[in-house]
Amino acid sequence: MRKIRQIAEEIVMREGGFVDDPDDPGGATKYGVTIHTMRRLGLDLDGDGLVGAADVRALSRTQAVEIFEAHYFRRPRISDLPECLHASVFDMYVNAGAQAVRILQHLLREMGFEVVVDGAIGPQTVAAAVLAADPDPVALRDAYGVARRNYYFRLADRRPSSRKYARTRAGGKGGWIRRAEAFLSPRYHMDARAFARRVAAWD
Repeated sequence: MRKIRQIAEEIVMREGGFVDDPDDPGGATKYGVTIHTMRRLGLDLDGDGLVGAADVRALSRTQAVEIFEAHYFRRPRISDLPECLHASVFDMYVNAGAQAVRILQHLLREMGFEVVVDGAIGPQTVAAAVLAADPDPVALRDAYGVARRNYYFRLADRRPSSRKYARTRAGGKGGWIRRAEAFLSPRYHMDARAFARRVAAWD
């Protein structure tokens, strides 16, 4: 089992340094930590009484890892889910907050489990996930990865300004899709032709 600290460090590496993309509702972000998160946590790193872009720029890798462990893994109780889901749900929670849990809950409902889709991990969601992971936890991990990829596609379908995160300028898979597939067995990765068909309507 990979330790949670290792998974958090990998997320920080994937997220990269400081960005402030006007098309990203997260606003100023560094290592995946948004200005909104820093304001919620009161992280005034430069001591000027305000949490602004300068504080985001001042964030260290170590601080980002600690924020993710405490507030994006332990606080939302991802640790209570089956181990096969830890890395992917954790990574998605950093990327999309409680939507990561809603994706799982929708998936569990499609599998026949009675769970409420509320974005919170409680006993009902945990029990259903444990049952869904038996006897093949890899199958559950892959099903979640496909559901996550489909969520990104649907989001880009609805919001043209977000398509640059799902498809590169050259027409290949964008960061969102590559990120989802990083947690999928290779046989479930879309080939170039299938990907092109899926995004053809965006042209």
